[in-house]
This record gives sequence, structure tokens and C-alpha cells, in this order.
Amino acid sequence: MSDQINNIHTTFDRLLSREDKEKLLCQKGIALWFTGFSGSGKTTLAQHLEQRLYTEGILTQVLDGDNIRAGINSNLGFSIKDRDENIRRIAEVTKLFVNCGVVCLNCFVSPTIAMRKVAADIIGKDDFVEIYVNAPLEVCEERDVKGLYKKARAGEIADFTGVNAPFEAPENPDIEVKTNELSIEKSVETIFAHIVGRIKT
Repeated sequence: MSDQINNIHTTFDRLLSREDKEKLLCQKGIALWFTGFSGSGKTTLAQHLEQRLYTEGILTQVLDGDNIRAGINSNLGFSIKDRDENIRRIAEVTKLFVNCGVVCLNCFVSPTIAMRKVAADIIGKDDFVEIYVNAPLEVCEERDVKGLYKKARAGEIADFTGVNAPFEAPENPDIEVKTNELSIEKSVETIFAHIVGRIKT
């Protein structure tokens, strides 16, 4: 491994800076990290927020758990080790988008505080906005839009968050939206109001 590292010669110092790219886009890049149970509304909120930001002329990229696992992370399972690697790769990809001035919307259960800390450390704490999509487990299970809770309860899915694997709620999220109490529109506007000042130049 050390020989491989010795043969890596980065060119970061010879490329256009983040500031150059943000100036071109007239916006600042940040990472919006949606965390919560499956079915809490992470992807739905990101989709609607993407549209809201688009109307403001803001360039975004949504990274969603299922889409990522169908592509770059298709070789990973759902063990703790694979989940950790899943988040590490996602964070590295997100950092690339943010450094290009793009607003990156990340929708991942990312069930532990440690996982989310790894993501924040990679992306950079100043660029990381933790959004807790807070819906009670029973509400998420009642929705069960993908039928995953039913499969987990039947023993067909192991290590499923909320059923046979834990979820550690954020202790001090930057934003918290309770999707069982707020409409999609109100939730989106709550998030938008919090972040728009950090994006627009």
C-alpha cells in the first residue's frame, strides 16, 4: 500500500479553484444531508427541494440511496462494514460536487452518528448541513412505500434500520422537519429558508 501511495501525484494545486467555479455558477456549493428512517420522506423532500432551487437558478445534484447502490456502490451489501464504505464513497463523491459549486442533496438513512460524522469530516463541516427528516417509526412503517418493512418483519431483509438494526437520531441537526406533521410544501420551505442565504452569492 505504501508503494502505491508513493506513486500518487495529485494535481489539485494546478486546477481551477473552487472559488473560480462558484463565481462561474453565481452560487456556493454545499452538501445537504437528509437522514431518517426509510419512508420518512428524505427522497421526496429532496426531489421537491431540487425543483424549488431550480426555480431560483441554482444548480443541484441529488444523490439517492437506491440510485447510488444501483451504480457506484452496486458491490456493497448492508453489513455495518459495507454501510460504512457506502457512506465514505458517497461523501467523497459529494465533496467533488461541492468543490465545483454544486448544491448536493444526499438522501441516505445513514443510521449512526459515527457514519454521519465521517461524511461531515470528508465533505468538511462548514459545507455539511445535516437535515433530520423526523417521522416516527410507526408512521414510516405504515407508509412502507417500498414494502421493505414488511419484508424485514418477515425475516427477508437482515440489518434493516428500525426493525433489526438501530437508528441513532441526530443530537443537534442543522434542520429538523417532522414530515408526519408538516406538508411537503411547508417542509421544503423550511429547509429552503434555512439554506438559501448560504448558497446565493
